[in-house]
Amino acid sequence: MQRGIFNEMTSKSMKPTAFFLTMLLSAVVSAQQKPTTGYAPVNGLKMYYEVHGSGDPVVLLHGSFMTITNNWAGWIGELSKTRKVIAVELQGHGRTADIKRDFSYENLADDVAVLLDHLKIPSADLIGYSMGGGVAMQCAIRHPGKVRKVVSISAVFRHDGWVKEALDAFPQLTAEMLKGSPIETEYRKLSPTPDKFPNFVKRVIAMDLKPYDFGADKLKATKAPMFFIHGDADGVRLEHVSEMFRLKGDEIFGDMRPRSESRLAVLPNTTHVTLMQRMTTIVPMVNDFFDAKPQR
Repeated sequence: MQRGIFNEMTSKSMKPTAFFLTMLLSAVVSAQQKPTTGYAPVNGLKMYYEVHGSGDPVVLLHGSFMTITNNWAGWIGELSKTRKVIAVELQGHGRTADIKRDFSYENLADDVAVLLDHLKIPSADLIGYSMGGGVAMQCAIRHPGKVRKVVSISAVFRHDGWVKEALDAFPQLTAEMLKGSPIETEYRKLSPTPDKFPNFVKRVIAMDLKPYDFGADKLKATKAPMFFIHGDADGVRLEHVSEMFRLKGDEIFGDMRPRSESRLAVLPNTTHVTLMQRMTTIVPMVNDFFDAKPQR
């Protein structure tokens, strides 16, 4: 009888304790998952950034017109399981206000380098999608000491790397065409200047209307290994894809001699847009690339 009463009393007293511990644990987990956010003074910008997780640093660089939210949904959660993920919003994008300065891959790359200095990160891995991939390559060219490895997803290093369809479409792109799209919605929701969407579109697309060339010799000379990830229908000429990999990886019979540290992946039945939906395929390959040690 006494044992039964004791058990009942113990059970009743433990319920509030268990509830409290559960709530405390939930709060701790929530606090761990909540990113550190801030605005860094970068070359005249107040650049918005988020830091998720811990470990070796990797910087995420979004595509044209995009933000952290609509470019990296799901990716941050996976990558931050083992790495410190620094997600940024580049000039004029998302919460980072535009300034009186032309958009260029060089300027955006320099911004990333200054951000790393601000965060006291000597060097980092970079993952860039589309425009962000071009920025990542320029970072490796212009700031070699700050870049360990690069993952370039559906990007080019020269204007004519895009197929003719894409080059013909760029001049036709207007804010009106994006009216009601997630891109416009996200801009109006996050931007410090929500009414300037039409001007934002004009300024960003202008960067891809002018011929540009990072330089094959400069790309080849970069020290950072690069992983080029493309879809077989992503708008980048296959000749250009192979050119980039030849510059960094060459063509070899890998069973007969050490392979390059750089890599290439072409995903089947995959477009420029649907590449970002292949996260479950791409992230494990990216982690393997980042974790790989140099062959001897």
